[in-house]
Amino acid sequence: MQLHHRLKIFNFLFFGMLALFIPFLPVYLAERGLSPSEIGLVVGTGGFVTIITQPLWGFISDKTKTIRKILLLLLVVASLFGYFLFSVNDFVLLVIFAMLVYFFLMPIDPLMESLNFTVAEAAKISYGSIRTYGALGYALLSLVTGYIMSYFGNNSVGILFVVLGVLGILIILKMPDAPTSSKPVTIGGLKSFLSNKQTLAFLILVFICSVPARMNDTFLGVHIRTLGGSTELVGQAFFFAASSEIIVFALSFWWLRQGKEMLIITIAALFFFVRFFISAWITDPQMLVFVQLLQMLTFPIFYTAAIQYLYRIVPVEWRATGQTVLALLFFGVSSIIASYAGGFLYNALTGQQFYLVVSAISLAGTVFGLVLLVVNRSKKTVE
Repeated sequence: MQLHHRLKIFNFLFFGMLALFIPFLPVYLAERGLSPSEIGLVVGTGGFVTIITQPLWGFISDKTKTIRKILLLLLVVASLFGYFLFSVNDFVLLVIFAMLVYFFLMPIDPLMESLNFTVAEAAKISYGSIRTYGALGYALLSLVTGYIMSYFGNNSVGILFVVLGVLGILIILKMPDAPTSSKPVTIGGLKSFLSNKQTLAFLILVFICSVPARMNDTFLGVHIRTLGGSTELVGQAFFFAASSEIIVFALSFWWLRQGKEMLIITIAALFFFVRFFISAWITDPQMLVFVQLLQMLTFPIFYTAAIQYLYRIVPVEWRATGQTVLALLFFGVSSIIASYAGGFLYNALTGQQFYLVVSAISLAGTVFGLVLLVVNRSKKTVE
């Protein structure tokens, strides 16, 4: 079996594990009696851990010149702590094990994405053709997990988490090693990277748009449960969201155009606003599940276009730094603010008011994207 085929299977299994962890951790914590603000505290602190651990393991991977061995170590330890996380009831232990899973599970993502791009380029296939299997894994495991929690209890998630981890370990053992070519983030490199005004404006746009997206990711399951929905509906919601991404990733070679990334990003930001504004007015949890199909017009388009835009405007020598910063911004820093602020807002406001605030932030991102489009077009006219 060729490397890119094995990598597709690993994408499926890893994103399946993320489907158990990201959307269902808040639901699991709520079932254990934690309030929305306490859930936001746990997830937000996990964001802090992610900011530290992703560059750390990236640096270790660079120094040891191996991705395979680092992935193997991270997956083994993450699987172990994931089992304990979904097996305990004590608040302190929940927080400790959640932080440990964040520490060992989340760094797998940027390492794997780097491997996805490298392997796709070497095999002369599109990145989306590999990443599609990650979306498929996230979709199917989201659906399955909701039913498993309902029929077998919350603790059964831990067993499923370990099963996916063990299968992932078996795939990694069969994969040839691939030395990383990325450079670790340095203070000098980061300063040079951020000194570019166009790059800085782009990162601000990503940040504005990622905060409401992360708020929704964190509290969608909690909101569905608040509206009277079951864990099966929570699973269905994330299934619809993730499965809608599959065709978008698979056809990225067709719709993603060089030089049109900022326009595509702004359109995706507009659909983020539409999605969350509609969510604010829905009181039927089943209808809210169907709204998640709008995911196909938001995250996969936004993030894929953002990566290509970043690679186009950043010098080659700073691409590794840029990719790390983008990942930390979208999944780390924004997650911290989204979780802390989102937990406070969801606790203090009604569900409708919460989503109106979330949609307002997305609208601000859309407006900022339009401003950048006008500014960039004006610069080209002057030149």
